[in-house]
Amino acid sequence: MRDNTYNNTFITYDDDATWLVTYADLMTILLVFFVLLYTLAFFEKEKYRHAVETVKVQVEKNKKLIGLMELMEIPGNADKKITIEDITGLHSREKSLFKSITEFARSSSQKKNISTRILGGKIIITIKGKALFHSGSASLDKKAISIFDEIIQILKDYPEYNINIKGHTDNIPISTPIFPSNWELSAVRATTVLKYLVSKGVLPQRLTATGYGDVMPLVPNTSEKNRAQNRRVEFVLEKKETGK
Repeated sequence: MRDNTYNNTFITYDDDATWLVTYADLMTILLVFFVLLYTLAFFEKEKYRHAVETVKVQVEKNKKLIGLMELMEIPGNADKKITIEDITGLHSREKSLFKSITEFARSSSQKKNISTRILGGKIIITIKGKALFHSGSASLDKKAISIFDEIIQILKDYPEYNINIKGHTDNIPISTPIFPSNWELSAVRATTVLKYLVSKGVLPQRLTATGYGDVMPLVPNTSEKNRAQNRRVEFVLEKKETGK
């Protein structure tokens, strides 16, 4: 009778390596968690993009809705983050100021020469030079007074905003005993506007004036139409930093 021999194989585990199982499970859970977060974030962004496009269509249909898309200042890729201030309404003063400025620009008799925009968190009012000064002059034209008086009334309601007045010219050289170059012309024009605002009660501590000559054109100086657009004065409104 033949004996059957059984070979018993004993499998042993290295106790020092068992942590790898737990570690692998943890990494899997974390991966699933981050994939879930990414999915939710993408969903919210798409939902927000759709809402913005819906509002944009409504605004375009009704021109009386004052610049809602401009107020929101949402770039084309719709990736702007929504801050706590947006949710709680702490930006309501900025929106109110921009709305007032925009309404003024649209109702002004000089509306073709006035434009408004928001750039980098600053509100910018652009007024073409032909509405303010005669060619080669830094003396205010009579029609400029009514424009400035309306702007001043709005600015007085928002004392927390500083005002940087920027003068710009086209690239046609000027050389007179008073203005040796476009630099001097643009600087004196900006200063003239500043002095007028101060004379009407705007605190000088809120004001600065800068001349840029022809170095910051809006469009290439290739035609008279473009040069007229580059001759301008800008009011750059920026909220004072906290504590200042």
